Amino acid sequence: MIALLEPLFQGEHARHGEALHCAPQPPANAIGVADLLHDPALLTDLLYRQARHLGADVRDLRAVASAWSLEYLGMWLPPMVAAASVLQHAFPAAPEQVWVSFDEAGDPLGFHIRDLGRPMPGASTAQRYAPMFWQHLEPLFAAISRLTKLAPKILWSNTARHIETILNEALAMTGCAAPITQDRDRLLRDATWPQARVHPLYAPRREVRRIEAGRCETLTLYRHCCLNHLLPGETHCGPCPLAPAHRRDRAEAEERNA
Repeated sequence: MIALLEPLFQGEHARHGEALHCAPQPPANAIGVADLLHDPALLTDLLYRQARHLGADVRDLRAVASAWSLEYLGMWLPPMVAAASVLQHAFPAAPEQVWVSFDEAGDPLGFHIRDLGRPMPGASTAQRYAPMFWQHLEPLFAAISRLTKLAPKILWSNTARHIETILNEALAMTGCAAPITQDRDRLLRDATWPQARVHPLYAPRREVRRIEAGRCETLTLYRHCCLNHLLPGETHCGPCPLAPAHRRDRAEAEERNA
C-alpha cells in the first residue's frame, strides 16, 4: 500500500487502500486508461469478458457496462477520494497517468500510477476533484456510452453512490471533519459546478417510508437505476428508484396529493 494511505486504510479497509499502487513502471500486463479510451477493442473485450462472467446476453451490454463500472469505481475511488478529501492530496488521475490490471472476468485487480502527485492544501473541492471527473471519468463514460448506449447519467449515479459511501465513512473516522463535510455537500448536494459545467453527480433524490420490524423508516433512493435487474438472476437493488414497491409508493403519494 502507498505509505500515504496506510493510516486511512486499516483492518478490514486495507484492501481498498491496496487497490492503488505506485511504482516507476506499471506491471507488464496492465492496460493504460488512455489505451482503453483510444482503442474500442480493448474496452469491448473487457465488457464481453464481464458479460460471459455474468451470463448476460452480449447483444445488449448496458447492464453489463453498469455492473463493470461499479467494480471499476469501487476499486479506484476509495484511495483517490480518501486522498483528495481527507489528506488534501491529489494522486495522478489523467488517462495517460493511470494503468489498470484486470482479471479473467474483466474486473479490475489494481490501479497503478508512476508518481504520487502533489499535496493540495487549501485547494477547492472542484480543483482537487477536477482531474478525477473531467480527465478520467468523463471520457471513460463517453467511451462506454458509445459502445453500449448506456446513459452517462447512470455511470455518474454509480460514481455518486461510491463517493457518498466513502465520504460518510471518512466523516465517521474523523469525527465529521469540516473539510470533508464541505466536500460531501459540494460533490453530492450542490447542483452547480464552476465554469458553468453541469454537475454530473447531482440529481434530486426521492425518499420513501417503509415499515421495517414494526417501525417506520425513511429510505433515500438512488439517483438513477443501475440496471442490475436486467442481469440474469438479479433483481432491483433495495434503494432502486424503479423498484416496483417504490413506484407504487410514488403513485400512492401522487394520488393523495392530487
